[in-house]
This record gives sequence, structure tokens and C-alpha cells, in this order.
Amino acid sequence: MMRTQPSALRAAALWATLWLGATPVSHAVQILRWDRMPLAVPLRVGEERVVFIDRNVRVGVPAAIADRLRVQSAGGAIYLKASEAIEPTRLQLQDADSGALILIDIAAAPGQDGPAPLEPLEPVRIVEGDGPGPRYGARDRAGGAGADAGGQPADALSPGAAPRVRHETPVAVVLTRYAAQNLYAPLRTVEPAGGVTPARLPRGLDLDALAPALPVHAQALAAWRMEDQWVTAVRLTNTSPRWVDLDPRMLIGDFVAATFQHPGLGPAGDATDTTVLYLVTRGRGLGDALLPRIGRIDAAQNLPTPATDATDATDAAPVPAPPPQPLSGADHAK
Repeated sequence: MMRTQPSALRAAALWATLWLGATPVSHAVQILRWDRMPLAVPLRVGEERVVFIDRNVRVGVPAAIADRLRVQSAGGAIYLKASEAIEPTRLQLQDADSGALILIDIAAAPGQDGPAPLEPLEPVRIVEGDGPGPRYGARDRAGGAGADAGGQPADALSPGAAPRVRHETPVAVVLTRYAAQNLYAPLRTVEPAGGVTPARLPRGLDLDALAPALPVHAQALAAWRMEDQWVTAVRLTNTSPRWVDLDPRMLIGDFVAATFQHPGLGPAGDATDTTVLYLVTRGRGLGDALLPRIGRIDAAQNLPTPATDATDATDAAPVPAPPPQPLSGADHAK
């Protein structure tokens, strides 16, 4: 016997089918290419918008909108949600590994009131734009010179082809330029350098043997690494009351390159008595590139003491005194 399904149950099943069919399965993603031009990311009050960047970044939010904009970052994605209307404002996204900056312009407007609901904002994905060949160690971009139509490197397809130059600039120059920009230039002007990562700097690194002929005090500030080379920024402070000319030939150690930020140091206490020295080493950090320091230790103290027989020394007979010598012939005749 066949049972008849109640009309209410059939109506509920029909509404569920229509509701599931009307629910979007996925959202389109808006692609924004970063070519050193600020990217516009509009927001809507009370609605969250996701920005995919696929890298570990720090978000710089101006203090004027910090209480109106919620910013969360996780797994290469940034979640922005405005609680009130926000005037056009620029945010800075800084790569935690390389220090490169990406600028985005946001503005939050209230949603329009109407019978028809507004479509949700699409997620945004920021990708690196197509630009010229690699500069200052930047990684190769697809579709650039040296690649075929399929995106494969030309030297990988033809074994007889000449190997492609990986960097237009020597690694030592890349590291020195990057370190100088991080210490002296604003962060927004730091040129990105792919492959450059912060390096561990030993605490309390002794640099007294770096330039013993110069009356300066040396202190390590920071270090970065690229491939098999390190750059260490060292602060030099003049300790003498006279002007000191800086000469890299007076440095002692195994260095690939040495660069002074300024050619000389002013007298101690003057505004020009401090500068920065950039030392590039290969295969090891600065601590292992310095010459070993000679300690003030008497090596003779580590020699074994010769064994002596205390009994023989006690029982030894005294040595007899030599007999008196006769006087000279003249005194004897007298």
C-alpha cells in the first residue's frame, strides 16, 4: 500500500531545494596587481572583506582609524571590517621576511538602504605585477625575458643555451643597499629584494679586534642574509677628540666587502661622531669572520711542574767551601 506524503512536508522539501539552489557555492576573487601603485580596496560598513596576499605581512593602521577598523591577519589573508564610515586612508602591508611594502587605499561607506539586498564584496587577491627583469635580487617573474610561451625558462628547455643570469647586481651590493635603506630611509621607500631575510645576530658580539688601529667603539646593530652571504650593520662611534678618516684597509677580518655610510667621523661628542659600517661575509656570519682574539694568558703556567725528590733534597750533604787562595807573589815576598 502506497502512502501519500503530507502536503506540508512536500512544501518544506521544495523550499529547502530552492534555498539550496539559490545559495552561491563560491565567490569570485578580484585580482589586483602590485606594480608600486597604491591599490584601491573599498569597504562597506559592517561587512568584512578578505584580502589574500599569500605571505606573512604586518599591517600598519593609522591611529586615526584604529578604533573604526578591525584588522586580523592569518595564513596569508587579511580580514578588514569597518564599524563606521572611514574616509580614504592608506594602509601599509609590510612583508615580515623581506621588509617590502605594499600600499592599499581603503574607504568605508555605509550600505544603501533598499528592498534589494546588496551583493557581498568580493575577496581580493594581491599578486606581483609584471614588470621588468629582476632587480636587486628580486625573484624571476613569469612571462619575463628568458621564458618561452609556456612559462618555462629557456635554459631549462635547451641544454645548449647559455645559463640565465640570476641577478643583475652582485649579492654584496644587494645586501649593502638593502641594509642601508632599512637603517636610513623611510620604510615606504625600501626597495623590495627577494631572497633577503633577517639573520640571527649573536648577543654581545665582541668587535674590539675589528679595527684596533682606529679610536672607535664598534657595536653590531642588525644582520641580513641572501644565499650564502651575510651583511652586518656595525655602528662606529669616535672616542677621540680629533677627526678620524675611515679606511676599509684598516679593518681586520675575512670580508667580501666593507662600506662606510660616511667617509669619516667627527670628534667625540659631535653630531658627526657616529656612522654605520656594512660588512659582507661569505658562508658565515660576522662573528666567525673576525680573527681570533689573543688573550693575555701566560702559557708557561700550563706547563707541568717537574717532579722533585724531597728526601734526597733533605739528606743531601752540604757542599764544602773552597780552600783560601794564596796571596799574589808581591804580597808574599813582602
